[in-house]
Amino acid sequence: MTDTTSRDYSETLNLPKTDFPMRAGLPKNEPKILDKWKDKDLYKVMRDQSAGRPKFILHDGPPYANGNIHIGHALNKTLKDIINRSMQMQGFDANYVPGWDCHGLPIEWKIEEQYRKKGKNKDAVPINEFRKECRDFADKWIDVQREEFKRLGIEGDWDNPYLTMRYDSEAVIANELMKFATSGQLYRGSKPVMWSIVEKTALAEAEVEYEDHTSHTIWVTFPVVSGNEALIGKKVVIWTTTPWTIPANRAISFSKDISYGIFKVTEAAEDNWAKVGEEFIIADKLAESVFEASRVDAYERVSDVDVSTIEYCAHPLRGAEGAGDYFDFNVPMLAGDHVTDDAGTGFVHTAPGHGQEDFQMFLDNREAFAKAGTEQVPMTVQPDGSYYPHVPLFEGKYILDRKGKEGSTNKAVIEKLVEVGGLMARGRVKHSYPHSWRSKAPLIFRNTPQWFVYMDKELSEEAKGDTLRSRALKAISETRFVPATGQNRLNAMIEARPDWVLSRQRAWGVPITVFVNKETGEVLKDEAVNARIFEAFQNEGADAWFEEDATQRFLGEGYKADDFEKVDDILDVWFDSGSTHAFCMERREDLSPKRRGLGGDDYVLYLEGTDQHRGWFHSSLLESCGTRGYAPYDAVLTHGFTMAEDGRKMSKSLGNTIAPQDVIKQYGADILRLWVGSVDYAEDQRIGPEIIKTNVDAYRKLRNTLRFMLGSLGHYEGEEVALADMEELELLMLHRLAELDVLVRDAYMAFDSKRVFSTLFNFMTVELSAFYFDIRKDALYCDAPSSKKRKASLYVIEQLFRHLTMWLAPILPFTMEESWGYRYGEATTSVHLQQFPAVSSAWRNDELAAKWEKVRAVRRVITGALEIERREKRIGSSLEAHPTVFVSDAELMGALNGLDMAEIAITSQLNLSADGAPEGAFVLEDVTGVGVVPGLAEGNKCARSWKILPEVGTDGEYPELTLRDANAMRELDSAAV
Repeated sequence: MTDTTSRDYSETLNLPKTDFPMRAGLPKNEPKILDKWKDKDLYKVMRDQSAGRPKFILHDGPPYANGNIHIGHALNKTLKDIINRSMQMQGFDANYVPGWDCHGLPIEWKIEEQYRKKGKNKDAVPINEFRKECRDFADKWIDVQREEFKRLGIEGDWDNPYLTMRYDSEAVIANELMKFATSGQLYRGSKPVMWSIVEKTALAEAEVEYEDHTSHTIWVTFPVVSGNEALIGKKVVIWTTTPWTIPANRAISFSKDISYGIFKVTEAAEDNWAKVGEEFIIADKLAESVFEASRVDAYERVSDVDVSTIEYCAHPLRGAEGAGDYFDFNVPMLAGDHVTDDAGTGFVHTAPGHGQEDFQMFLDNREAFAKAGTEQVPMTVQPDGSYYPHVPLFEGKYILDRKGKEGSTNKAVIEKLVEVGGLMARGRVKHSYPHSWRSKAPLIFRNTPQWFVYMDKELSEEAKGDTLRSRALKAISETRFVPATGQNRLNAMIEARPDWVLSRQRAWGVPITVFVNKETGEVLKDEAVNARIFEAFQNEGADAWFEEDATQRFLGEGYKADDFEKVDDILDVWFDSGSTHAFCMERREDLSPKRRGLGGDDYVLYLEGTDQHRGWFHSSLLESCGTRGYAPYDAVLTHGFTMAEDGRKMSKSLGNTIAPQDVIKQYGADILRLWVGSVDYAEDQRIGPEIIKTNVDAYRKLRNTLRFMLGSLGHYEGEEVALADMEELELLMLHRLAELDVLVRDAYMAFDSKRVFSTLFNFMTVELSAFYFDIRKDALYCDAPSSKKRKASLYVIEQLFRHLTMWLAPILPFTMEESWGYRYGEATTSVHLQQFPAVSSAWRNDELAAKWEKVRAVRRVITGALEIERREKRIGSSLEAHPTVFVSDAELMGALNGLDMAEIAITSQLNLSADGAPEGAFVLEDVTGVGVVPGLAEGNKCARSWKILPEVGTDGEYPELTLRDANAMRELDSAAV
């Protein structure tokens, strides 16, 4: 007989065996994994491996190369990487080519700031010298951002990104512009655009943010001079928050749906601007507020008035001393749909050169304006924000100074109106107002010659209604949007947008490469000229346009340079980025898509923040529809903005910013990626110290589950087990894998990483750690090597590990690569070269799953009862328990037939009864027909498995063990001989 009285049975257990550390050490470990990927040239291996597969092209929206990446960049790039990796592992060739936007104000502004600090004048520097400084600045930040993105684990062609400032990119961008010119879609026109006085350029809507701003507000009177004779001499009152636009007034707009009256001042202070006896025409609803602002003590309503009978008013500055006859034109009264009586006076001061609605009124009423003496939209304000010399009284006065502060114009206009008796009241109002998101200075609407692309001009005589707008709207209807609300948003923007403004009055970017005939004003359309420009840009970049001999060089021998104007305006950077499909996707063989309806099954996705509906999604759509007739993408996915954890906008002044570099340094990139993979990116998401800690805790739980699987698989020798040789619990886990396989694939195809992660995390922590592994630890640790149950469990754990690490690899690439290496050897392969494993249809067993829903319901009642026993310290562990379980529900009892409920509940003993539960039994409200009466296990405690059973002591060779453990020891001791 073997002497077992002093034996340490813990040494005979199959405890988890792995070097996979419990503490991740991600900040130190992740760079090593990045080095491994670099040494193995993982990117190239992935490309070689996926050659010939359908292409999934997540075309990168280019960030600006002008600073370190922020948390929004981290969210954006990580989302892209999760999607790309998941598509790669589902059988696509998901080649990711990163890109950068290198032109335009974001970079040019930085160089100008450096100049200002040095007291240097930008205009005194040769343009190509200045452009080189911009190029060098962008180069520097591209290198910085590239390393920061790589540290996040973003896989892509980092050695060959696309850059808008590369020579071949600039050549294609110019060529795309020349396509618009050649097709007649490009024109030069004069209309009000949002203008930055500080930056001296027009701005696109995407470059504008709206902030609170306090403005002057004035009530101005326009005397009636013709039309209804009974109204002559009475004064129409307008209200505006831009006094500086009064010199540009050319009309008054009214509404046919508003009730107007004639109001007479009956009492007022002697020095009041509104005098006793004066009669004013105002909307009835607004009269009280107007007279209150005017400090009128009393007034009376004289009569109704039909304002449509007024033909003309006089400009309030007509006849002002020093104005000459400049303001002697008539001011027509015009009906407009934009006029309301919500605020103001019920009349809208109309300055066609300084407002979109005002300009539209001019377009809709050209004859009326011309008859009144205004044949063209007046140009009153210069690029620097000062009035042109031809505008009397205000010539040279600035609306804003170079720092964006208020200039002298508002004050001068108000003082002059007081002097001529044209001001009724003044005040100040705080309202939302457009600002440049770079300089933070207020903007103005300014009439200026710019280059536009028609939205509504028919592109061919043959196809009626074929316009850029109609093409874009059709393309939107054919595009998949995630979330679906993005479609309505972009559709509404395209429906309402005016002609596309392409020109900027800057230096750094791709020029508008057209020549204009000085005599006819026509754009030169000559393919040979265009070809020379394209070739020069390919070889020398866009700098070639600004060389001294550029005009004659590009025109060639067929034209005289003196006959043509070379346009030096710069293209809006949104045109640059909107052309990326042309100079990146279409010109790279490894990206060029063969899309649905265009001869192939490749798929193109654009993914950016919601602000890009008016930015990159918008410009890319218009550029592609204008030159190709269709959208450059099959799908558009948008994410929200990242806020602080209290829901406020992140701000350095509030001290609530989260830098991705700091998170990575302290916790590792996978923690940041876990946050990205688990948030609802469709909405604005939050991040902060407490949210990061929550993600760290979730990561630890997940890592511990991986560690347990790896430890268990340290004893697995690769033996497959037939389904017929498995117990129900193993079959249930395989069934769950089959279910999860469908969910994971569907969710990844829907770009829903949150659903993937939350489902897998709950499965690993609830169904595996707290259920399956908890139950099977006894068999894994204590069963004999020949145990079918143990072998089946190890086989199932192998399947669980393979599936889970592959499914989670797109979200947590570092951790899953590390886990994979510990299981299969670092030198063998990478988890990122795997395809999601095919799941056997035989694993799916819905009937078994339904049965085990009932089993687990009964188990919850048992574990609930035992938790109370532990809390009251009547037992230490569940193995000390011997509960009696009363199951009066026949269906539930039927589900338990043939199962070892003591094993499933992790108790040493358990009795089942079909009787009703006695009074005082533990029950759960949501599990009817089940009650539990706790009891203590009887017998002796096994020295190996710690089960308490009467059979302990009955085996003569191993009296300290259960019979199961005794048999296992015989097998182990026999093998050791």
